[in-house]
Amino acid sequence: MNSGQPKLISLEKYHALLALAKKKGLSKTFEKPKHQWVISNSDSWLARISLPWHTLPDQSGNLKEIDDFHLALVMIRAGIATTGYFHNGEMLDHKVFRAYMVRQKQGKSQIKYLKTKGKSRAGSRLRLGESEHFFEEINERLQEYEKDFAITTWGYSCGKTLWPYFLGSDPPPPFSKDAENLIRIPFHVQQPDFSTLQTIHTKLRSIHLTLSESGLVMFDDLDTAALKEENEDDW
Repeated sequence: MNSGQPKLISLEKYHALLALAKKKGLSKTFEKPKHQWVISNSDSWLARISLPWHTLPDQSGNLKEIDDFHLALVMIRAGIATTGYFHNGEMLDHKVFRAYMVRQKQGKSQIKYLKTKGKSRAGSRLRLGESEHFFEEINERLQEYEKDFAITTWGYSCGKTLWPYFLGSDPPPPFSKDAENLIRIPFHVQQPDFSTLQTIHTKLRSIHLTLSESGLVMFDDLDTAALKEENEDDW
């Protein structure tokens, strides 16, 4: 496992990590905005454990499923985006959005191009109009989710360049950038299509571990079976 790369782990290894952290006197903090545990020493973080979004941990780390869990996801890249609504793990709605936003020769999105070149040419104006309509359609769909369902959690993946245009669209998304139930998807999204939506949703229902260089040395070769026996009285 490379440091900085999320890795799928079992529930057994999750509990073993927390037990080892406790044994070594490491700090364990739950970061609600990211829905993850952060294990650290006095110098820096060692491990980040992303929890299944449909669960909540108690102080010991035991996970409890959220009753009646409504999840809405939105993933946006230049020229393509997808939204999805899930209830208790079942996908009930999805849509893929496409727009003519990329200058073919340069391979650069129109929004990035406007920062340096303006919008005087007809092609630029067309792409800008497509960009505006692109965000309008996405947010109209999300507004429908807000209206029709009691959304528990909103999840998003959106590049920094596109983020202000997404938030500033008319209509806007049905949440603010500081909403307590808004979580950034902790996985790389290259192409937000239907297949990626399914893949990301599956990942969000699992436990993933990210280790720092120091954490890689301490935790990567963890013997969960041995540690479970050693710490069985702690749980």
